[in-house]
Order: sequence, then structure tokens, then C-alpha cells
Amino acid sequence: MTKNGNSEKKGAKIFRVKCSQCHTVEEGGAHKLGPNLHGIFGRRPGLAEGYTQYSKANKMSEFTWEDGTLFDYLENPERYMKGTKMKFPGLKKPKERKDLIAYLKKSC
Repeated sequence: MTKNGNSEKKGAKIFRVKCSQCHTVEEGGAHKLGPNLHGIFGRRPGLAEGYTQYSKANKMSEFTWEDGTLFDYLENPERYMKGTKMKFPGLKKPKERKDLIAYLKKSC
């Protein structure tokens, strides 16, 4: 549990169930259908080294991945970034998004 009450453990379970089919988090981890997420915080979309399947929408985005941008993106990726290739319906519950971000911050 983080100091703000978000659960990295619950976030790890969410990642395993909803994200791990397409993403990895460990440093040097393989790209899958989606990019490895290690080092995502503080990075612009479309810049994971060695991943070549980014959409034009990802490559042209000018924001930086931080808690707030991930929180909004994970609610509905296709609405947040028009033209993304990420076909994920999103996490509608704010607590699930916060727990997943807590896990990603620890793991990435």
C-alpha cells in the first residue's frame, strides 16, 4: 500500500489480468503486441526503444506520461488518444487506475 492508499499489490493483479498479454514492465523486457513499459514515467508516447509498431497518434503526441496523463488515458485509451492502435476498453473505476499506476511506478 502506498502512502496515498493505492495498492501496488492490487495493481499487479490488474496488470497481470488486463495488461500483461500485450505489455511487459521489467527493464530490458521484451516488446509484445504493445511496448515494454519500463521507463514510461517522464517519457513521451511513441519512444520506447526498439518498439516499431506505434501509431501515428502515439508518435505525434506531445505530452509526457505521468500519473495524471496515465490516469486519464487508462480510462479510455481510444478517446484520450484518437488514432491509437491500443484496443483496450479502459479501466472505468478510478481506484483500479490508481492501483495500476502505483504498480507501474514501482515496477517501471
